[in-house]
Amino acid sequence: MSLGEHLVELRNRLMIGAAGILVGTVAGFILYDFIWPILSAPVTVLSEAKHNAVSINFSGIATGFDVRLQVALAVGIVISSPIWLLQIFGFLTPGLTKTEKRYVFGFFFSAIPLFLAGCAAGFYVMPHIVELMAGFVPKGGTTFFDAKYFLDFILKLVLATGVAFVLPVFLVLLNFAGILRGKSILKGWRWAILAITLFTAAATPAADLFSMFLLAVPMVALYFAAVGVSLLHDRSVDRKTAAAIAGTDAGLPAGA
Repeated sequence: MSLGEHLVELRNRLMIGAAGILVGTVAGFILYDFIWPILSAPVTVLSEAKHNAVSINFSGIATGFDVRLQVALAVGIVISSPIWLLQIFGFLTPGLTKTEKRYVFGFFFSAIPLFLAGCAAGFYVMPHIVELMAGFVPKGGTTFFDAKYFLDFILKLVLATGVAFVLPVFLVLLNFAGILRGKSILKGWRWAILAITLFTAAATPAADLFSMFLLAVPMVALYFAAVGVSLLHDRSVDRKTAAAIAGTDAGLPAGA
């Protein structure tokens, strides 16, 4: 396709992905009354344990609506992930060979559960973080969580963890497609850690070292796991290539 055709294809893919997120957002807006008690459960537990010394405050006139819209958008992104992920890979596949397409579709069917598992992992860790942070309040003190700040912390943590679970698979995909060698991925470990640090700094609204650490450690571990998988794959490919060359040489006539 020409550049113009590629841009039209990209526009169409973006519109389909945006439509999926919009439908998911509407569903999240409707289900808000069911979702909010789940999100605020850690604060409810802390409030009961500390005899109403912990609460979530809606400080502005429009804060309730803003929070509901923010929850709806996050839910829309999560539940529509199969749609927008499919559009991303649908845009990539026309220019790939049959072998590369097989890797891309394999990645697609692994990316969805990984993204959802990452979101679930972030949501699982979230109550422990809230409880730990509230534990630094002196005895007898009262904790007031601003609703927008509290929700921003939760959603960024959940979505960032979901993205963190998917990103290393991109590296494995590039390796299996023959674009990147495992050694090349490992060689850029310093840049990878720097990128992870910047990403976690942006993903943690509190911008504190503890929150950054909680996000950065699993991302770094997943990065090196991708490196390990890529190195093992390269070793397997090198063995097959060497065996093929040896077989070809053995079949050549003497003196060739």
